[in-house]
Amino acid sequence: MSTPLWTNYLTQFVVAVVATISFGITFHVPKRHYLAGGLTGAVGWMAYILCYDLLGVSAPVAVLIATLPLTLCARFFSVYHKAPVTVFLLPGIFPLVPGAGIYYTAYYFLRDDRTLFLNKGVETLKIALALALGIALVCSLPLPGREHKK
Repeated sequence: MSTPLWTNYLTQFVVAVVATISFGITFHVPKRHYLAGGLTGAVGWMAYILCYDLLGVSAPVAVLIATLPLTLCARFFSVYHKAPVTVFLLPGIFPLVPGAGIYYTAYYFLRDDRTLFLNKGVETLKIALALALGIALVCSLPLPGREHKK
């Protein structure tokens, strides 16, 4: 008997919250922001998993799509908690950062396997650029209700 699909996604959500909070602890995020930071990371991770698993898009495209709601959550929580957006954004992107890709790129480089090094390196670079682009797109939007002074 196999487990239902929703339990896999629920587990992914819970693990993403815990991982993001743990990363926030490492970066000395104030305790009152733990849950909001954890939810920010979980929203991004769930968007990534749903895009990658259900829609079948490539990892860089899934990261770009996932970064959009993640950054929106970080901006929302920064306004709601009256805290800098980086308090929520930095730990929130932790699940999407291509750490394994960076590791394997270096590994293949050290093994002098040029083909795998280039393949993994280009994919990792695409993911990193997608992450930066998604953050830049959302952060360039003006906050509602704010007047710009000239």
